[in-house]
Amino acid sequence: MDPKERFIALYRQYIRREGAEALLDYLLSTDFFEAPASAHYHSSCAGGLCQHSINVFECLWAYMKRRRVQEVYGLSAADYPDESLAIVGLLHDLCKAGCYKPGFRNVKDERGVWQKVATYNFDDPLPYGHGEKSVYLIQKYMQLTDEEAFAIRYHMGFSGEEDNRNVGKALAMYPLAFAATVADTEATYFMEK
Repeated sequence: MDPKERFIALYRQYIRREGAEALLDYLLSTDFFEAPASAHYHSSCAGGLCQHSINVFECLWAYMKRRRVQEVYGLSAADYPDESLAIVGLLHDLCKAGCYKPGFRNVKDERGVWQKVATYNFDDPLPYGHGEKSVYLIQKYMQLTDEEAFAIRYHMGFSGEEDNRNVGKALAMYPLAFAATVADTEATYFMEK
């Protein structure tokens, strides 16, 4: 199963609330499944955004199912249903669809000679921020819980451009937001080197 098929299978298996199919139709109308996850860093290849989204879902799922997380941190599976984990993991970077355009840049090779290499250039046609843009786009089709919205909004944790006081407060108020930050970081730095 290729990443697009896997994403759609996971989406349909777990996300069933009103508006879910309309949101999936929207995703299919964009370059979400072909776009990179970044221009130069993690998953900066065709299809990278889709694969990154699957990776974050899998990391989030694994984190929330850990016995320590449930027993020591008190985050019960009942409080964080599979649908919420799928929504946050699979859709946290919806904001990146339509933002990466193929281009070129000059890079020196091992001999110090400039070479033209393919790359992606970031150009956001709807500059509404990162996490907040994903929340905005999702809620055009499907209602989010407060916990889901904050998890998506603050999934980058302290690595984004947000006011650190707001990040810290959001992570303390909404454990799913902290878990999403852990999952996004794990996927980015360990799975997508």
